[in-house]
Parts: sequence; C-alpha cells; structure tokens
Amino acid sequence: MRTATLGPAERAGALARMAERELDVLVIGGGVVGAGTALDAVTRGLSTGLVEARDWASGTSSRSSKLIHGGLRYLEMLDFALVREALKERGLLLERIAPHLVKPVPFLYPLQHKGWERWYAGTGVAMYDAMSLSSGHGRGLPAHRHLTRSRALRVAPCLKKDALVGALQYYDAQMDDARYVATIVRTAAAYGALTANRARVVGFLREGERVVGARVQDVEAGGEYEVRARQIVNATGVWTDDTQGLINERGQFHVRASKGIHLVVPKDRIHSTTGLILRTEKSVLFVIPWGRHWIIGTTDTDWDLDKAHPAASSADIDYLLEHVNSVLSTPLTRDDVEGVYAGLRPLLAGESDATSKLSREHTVAHPVPGLVVVAGGKYTTYRVMAKDAVDEAVHGLDQRVADCVTEDVPLVGAEGYKALWNARAHIAARTGLHVARIEHLLNRYGSMAEEVLELITDDPSLGAPLAAADDYLRAEVVYACTHEGARHLDDVLTRRTRISIETFDRGTRSAREVAELMAPALGWDQDQIDREIEHYEKRVEAERESQRQPDDLTADAARLGAPDIVSR
Repeated sequence: MRTATLGPAERAGALARMAERELDVLVIGGGVVGAGTALDAVTRGLSTGLVEARDWASGTSSRSSKLIHGGLRYLEMLDFALVREALKERGLLLERIAPHLVKPVPFLYPLQHKGWERWYAGTGVAMYDAMSLSSGHGRGLPAHRHLTRSRALRVAPCLKKDALVGALQYYDAQMDDARYVATIVRTAAAYGALTANRARVVGFLREGERVVGARVQDVEAGGEYEVRARQIVNATGVWTDDTQGLINERGQFHVRASKGIHLVVPKDRIHSTTGLILRTEKSVLFVIPWGRHWIIGTTDTDWDLDKAHPAASSADIDYLLEHVNSVLSTPLTRDDVEGVYAGLRPLLAGESDATSKLSREHTVAHPVPGLVVVAGGKYTTYRVMAKDAVDEAVHGLDQRVADCVTEDVPLVGAEGYKALWNARAHIAARTGLHVARIEHLLNRYGSMAEEVLELITDDPSLGAPLAAADDYLRAEVVYACTHEGARHLDDVLTRRTRISIETFDRGTRSAREVAELMAPALGWDQDQIDREIEHYEKRVEAERESQRQPDDLTADAARLGAPDIVSR
C-alpha cells in the first residue's frame, strides 16, 4: 500500500531539494485546494513542490462545517451546475477516493407550513437525489423520505412539537476537514511531490515580466530558499490578494472573506438520531453529528480583520444559540458549549454586497506569465478547482502533459480499508485493543492504521488513551509528528486531533501529556515543551476572551493577544 512519511527530516529534505533544481509547478498554500493542486500536478508526471506558511489546513480548510455536500441552498438559488458538480464529487469521495474519511450523514428538515412547503422542499430534495444519481456516483446514499410529525419526533425527540408539522430526511456526507487535507498532502508526497509546511513565501523571482520562482522562508529553522518553477499556482484562499500583492498584482478578481462560526456541544445535550437543517433569515443552520458531539453552524458575515485568527464574538454565539433553541424542546445555554471555532470563506467579490449571496463558484486566472491564481469555490469541489488550476498552468509549460487522473487516485489509506474494516474484530483480538478503538483508527487513517498499531507494538504504553481526552490514543500524537507533519502542540490539539473543540477545557488539561509525547519525535528539550504549553494556554485564554466580547472589533483585538509560536 502506498504511503509517505512527513516527519521533520522529510520536511527539511523537501525544502532543500526544491531549491536544487527548477520544478515544473510550485503550489503556494496548504489548504484543500493547494494540496489538491499538488496532487493533481504530480500525478500528471510534473515535478511539483507545495509550501504552506503555517500548518496544513490551518486556515479555512480546518474550520468548515466538515460537510461534503452539493449545497441545497445553491439549488434554491438555481445554481444547478454547481450543485451537480458538487454531488458528483461527493459520490467520488464516498465511493472511490476517500471512503475511509468521508461518511454518510442523515439530516432532518422540519416543515413548518402545511401543504405548499412539503411540495416545495420535497421537489428540491427529490431533484438533489436525482442529480446525485445522474452523476453516476450517487448510489451509496439512501434516498430522501417524507416523515409525519410523529415519525419525525421519534427520529429527533429533541424538537419542540410545535416547531414542525412534518419533515423531510435526506443524506449528505461529512469528513474531518483538517485530517482530509493532511491525507491529500501525504498522497501527493507518496507520488513524489516535495512538501513543506511552516515555509512562507516572502517574495517572487522575476525575469522581466515573467514570474520564475519564489523566495521561501523556513519559519522553523530560519534561512531562505530560492525555489525556481516554470509555473507557480497561488492557492492561498482568503490570502489571495496578499500573495498577489508580493508582485504588485491584484489580478483580475478580488477575494472577500466571509466569517462563519460553529459551536460544539456534547451528544447528550441534543436527543436525536439524525442531524438537523434549519432555515434562518440569512442562510441555513446545520446541527451535525460529530462522534460524541454535535457541531452547530454557521454564521455568514463580512470580515476584514485578522485573517490568520478570525474571532468568534459573543454576538455570534448568541445568534447560533437563539436560532437552534427556537426548535429545541430543551434549550442550550453557554454552559453546554464545549468548543467554538471561526473560519473564513474565500468568496469572489463583486457580485453582491451580502456575503451569503456571493458565489461559491471558483475562478482561475493567469494574471502574469508564470503565475496562475485559483480562488473561490467550496471544499467539496476542491478536486475540480485543482484540475482547472493545473490545466491553466499546463498552458504555460509548452509541452504535452497528461490529462488529470485524480478522479481515479485514491488517497493514502483508502486501498485495503474495506478489507481491514471487515477484519476489525480480528485486528482487535490481535492487538488487544477494543474493537471500538480499531474502528476509530480505521475511520481516521484507513489502512494506514496499521502504521499506528506498529507504534503500539514497539511501545505498548502508546496504546493507552490520553488521560484528559480519551477518544484519542497516545500513539496518535506520536504518529502526527512522525508521519503527518505536525510541528507544534497547537497542530496536534487543534488539527491532527480535535481535542481543542471536543473538551470543555479546550485541550489545556491534555497539553502537557501531548507535548511530552511530541518531544522525542521533534527533538524538543524541556524549555521548548514548556514554551509550547504556555503558548497553547495563552491561545485558549485569548480565544475565550474574544468569545466574551460584544462585536468583531473587540473580539479580534482579544484574539490577537496570543500570536503564533515559532521554534527557537
């Protein structure tokens, strides 16, 4: 089975090798679109580099609703092409590309009006299912169904009886967005791409008008590399305009940031066997099953403050609680909220003043020779965006290049996953772990779970769960550093695991145990361990303080109290 290791030595080696010879394609930005672009390019036979200023998926791609979906609201906006494209991608990810990471999830849509609403919403959901099937990749999900009020209340007893007259139930899909991105990066590396996180582009190399490379700063070890490439792809999402500014080119479009926040609450706070989708005056609200938790989101508001750390204000939290409580028989309070996270959507500006009406279509442009820009879009269609970006780059290579093949390239961990899933009881007996632990590992790593289990074989103490976050095994922390590119405590607690939003302490009680597990893999001394813990605690306190503030300006100021950590 194909695999790749993204440890400290591999990162350093990749940076050095990028500077040794001219690449065909250098991708800037380690979110889902950048990672997908690197995978697309390398699987066409192009020499490829990928650099990310912070951690993989540290921006928008770790802060989404964690849904792979066609987007029912885009159907209502008559954007049939976008919905059809997204539903095809949903099917591909479920069936072929990442069955270990992308899973079906049911949603209940409460009806509040008799007669016309069932016809109107039912027609839309029926079209949704039909478009999925017509893509040729939609047979893995159950069809929608109509429910009476009493049947809906049996499925979702949490709902107020007067909040609905009936309901529709349909299926979409979900994934752990940050884990998905890290898996794409590992897949690209497995096919030969050179990848480095904590590697910031600080300038471009030019020959006349043409962009011929980038100056890349090693944020961890210091120093700067000149990386030459025949084509560079700017896939930096909400930072697109900032990256373009390094060559004094804003380009042919402008990217506007829209903030969305989510709340995480324990599973027992909402009594339901299905997710919920609710209409609000501005958009839609999801209540999404998430392991032993629910994710509630999202908001949709303009944001022009700090892009690296968008802050959730008290008003944002109140907005979500007010809307979800309008249908819940037992209201949620602030005390029920375990985690809060905020993310920024990269929207193409110029079409509407309201961010909720801006298009999720994507655009690819070639503003100057040697530089391609891709922006907009939505997580579900990342593979299409990547294909279009590489197609555009290929025009500038002046050579025959193979067509995109990523429709048929499973991510690492997909191959053999189903066979291992069927054998999970045997694996549990062999390893001494409970079968629920094996299922947890298979659904996070697929067939790469065998590598995690090897760590436990070598050191049985790694088979124990983390003391203050027992959903995760100690081995997963070590594996995050040796195989998945984690460089700091924040990377593990926030993105390789979700401890930062899945515990009421926001991960602070796990910080020392996790840091001490990371230390041998990353060569930390006691001083660095203490620095990592101190930084993480300050980050959590800054986020808590921001969530007590009344508006975006004060919340942003509070969040900026804890800057990013750097290695010494």
